[in-house]
Amino acid sequence: MTPAQFLTRMERGEVAPAYLFLGPEAYQRRRARAALLKAALGTASRENAVTQYDLNETALAEVIDDARALSLFASERVIFAGNAEAALPHTRTDEDAEDGEGAAGSAEILRAYMKDPTPGVVLVFDAPRFDFEGEDKRKQDRVRKFYAAAGDPVEFKRASADEARRVAAALAQRADLSIDPALVDLLVESLAADLTRIAVEVEKLALYAQGRPVTEEDVGLLVPDARATTIFALVGALGRRDRSRSLEILDTLFRDGEYLPVALSFLSAQFRAALVAKESGLRSPQQIQGHFAKMGVQMWGSRAEQVFQTVAKFSKPQLERAMELTFEADKDLRSARPDDRIVMEQFILQLTVEGGP
Repeated sequence: MTPAQFLTRMERGEVAPAYLFLGPEAYQRRRARAALLKAALGTASRENAVTQYDLNETALAEVIDDARALSLFASERVIFAGNAEAALPHTRTDEDAEDGEGAAGSAEILRAYMKDPTPGVVLVFDAPRFDFEGEDKRKQDRVRKFYAAAGDPVEFKRASADEARRVAAALAQRADLSIDPALVDLLVESLAADLTRIAVEVEKLALYAQGRPVTEEDVGLLVPDARATTIFALVGALGRRDRSRSLEILDTLFRDGEYLPVALSFLSAQFRAALVAKESGLRSPQQIQGHFAKMGVQMWGSRAEQVFQTVAKFSKPQLERAMELTFEADKDLRSARPDDRIVMEQFILQLTVEGGP
């Protein structure tokens, strides 16, 4: 079950006796939790109606016992059991954990409860530790199997770039924040599509802007990890072969204490993408975005626009030369006691020579 499906069910008042919240994404989890409390408890006081357990410290059997007990103070209750992964038995192998007596015995407690759940009580087992991919997937499958009696889990997957953009735009609209789509892209990318952080930064920007349109400088000033603000601006300026602006941005990066090899790595990626686009005969940002999507490479619209500007300004030999200069600059930055600023200034001067190779 997706978070959106869960929210829809809560709006309809379709509350089940138990849920498993699965996955690491925090923003949608908070929304789901709030919606569940509203659907299950309405406007009633939550002081005695909401109980929080940590299964690192409390046995699953104690949580189930509490769910079975009748409360003198609340007819409807919601019980949250955090760190739900801790209820799984610790054994030497995953196979032992799946088939061992401890796993079966612990899971049976929940299965027995779900055959006759207490009316008015909702159990929520919260398992945020493991992700849906990589090495975590097998561990998460164990959690899913253990809590199978709780029904279809609510899956809180990390947001994709597109989803993060939609959420950021919706948050900006609700906050009456006037922000250009390109800056939304920048915000999403600089915050690694983390919905929780995006929500915080949109609120900060709305308070700071006070109704006026948000600028790139606002994002750079307020967003702690928006180093991409100035780095991508440098990429764009170099892509336009704008020497003056490139040197100004380099000065900003240097004064802000930016680690210049990181900026160079972004530039290298930009020129590689532009060279691919040039060799593939791509003639618009949309074609560039679509081409890289087919290759399995996620690219924001603003990044595709930057790549397109670079393709328009640089010939194929110039892009190949840019890659050579990037390699040489990277080697110089790694040399003993380099002056990073001088290395980068020389790189910019060579790259922006009018009519250069």
